[in-house]
Amino acid sequence: MEQTGDADELRDRHRRLREAVPESPVGREIQDYLTHLRIERGSSANTLASYRRDLLRYGAHLLGEGITAPRQVQEETVAAFLRGLSTGADGGSMLSQRSMARVLAAVRGLHRHWAAEGRSPGDPAAQVSAPKPRQSLPKALTVDQVHRLLEAPDRTTELGLRDRALLEFLYATGVRITEAVSLDVDDLVELREAGTRSRDGLVVVRVTGKGDKQRVVPVGSYAQQAVADYLTAGRPALAEAVARAARRRASSPALFLNQRGGRLSRQSAWTVLRRHAETAGIETEVSPHTLRHSCATHMLEGGAGIRMVQEMLGHASVTTTQIYTKVTAEALQESYASAHPRAL
Repeated sequence: MEQTGDADELRDRHRRLREAVPESPVGREIQDYLTHLRIERGSSANTLASYRRDLLRYGAHLLGEGITAPRQVQEETVAAFLRGLSTGADGGSMLSQRSMARVLAAVRGLHRHWAAEGRSPGDPAAQVSAPKPRQSLPKALTVDQVHRLLEAPDRTTELGLRDRALLEFLYATGVRITEAVSLDVDDLVELREAGTRSRDGLVVVRVTGKGDKQRVVPVGSYAQQAVADYLTAGRPALAEAVARAARRRASSPALFLNQRGGRLSRQSAWTVLRRHAETAGIETEVSPHTLRHSCATHMLEGGAGIRMVQEMLGHASVTTTQIYTKVTAEALQESYASAHPRAL
């Protein structure tokens, strides 16, 4: 109860300080900056509203420190304000690192303006580092959870066969959902006809990723079988929906079709995944990127080289944006066959 009372008192103090900011000397200095943004910089109404909200909180912090003029602000004043944003120690809401970076940008702009106008001897916010947002990667599923998810679709129906093929393909290849739904049937058939099957029984698919960059990705035997079953017994029935809807409409070349015979959308693929995750009893948040992350995690745990996994997934390292060493398709397939739980 005492802690609750302290928190309430802190919030009341923060509210009183915020209310006092507009009529205070430092509040009038903040308003002058907002006027500068509106008239001189032509900032939008949304930008001004965001800056006003963030700078009111900063102004409350300054008043709480007994600061009434820009020249009194020190670097530690700004740093202490930033620490308070992350914990709610000032009585305001706790902010994420991304939101903290946004607030700090507003504060830096304010102090640059004050320094340029000669209202402070320097810029105390210039050396305060903005927080680096953490990369919010989804937690990887366990191998058992993935198995339950892949077994969830009903393979006695056309949509069930499609769903099984989609889920197996996403986990087997680690491709982005946009890359998967953009695939055409020929992207698989042409590769098979070209004889791109490795000695380990893998086939590869050429995926077009961000920036229209292409990469070759192995497809394990479980995914191959699921896609083959779908192409044989599932997709033809879905493709007939096009003819029923409009006899003159050309059939879609898409690999994954919706129930109307058109290309499956990203949103619908999300719905498919979430529905089967619920059926499988997976309580954690699951998205298409969860399967991508699980694929990478399980391969690394199985002994695959990190550069090979990066090449396969077509993205930069989690810790660096440096372009990683390109590996040959043969080396990638060998690593995939030995590391991925459902490669063979």
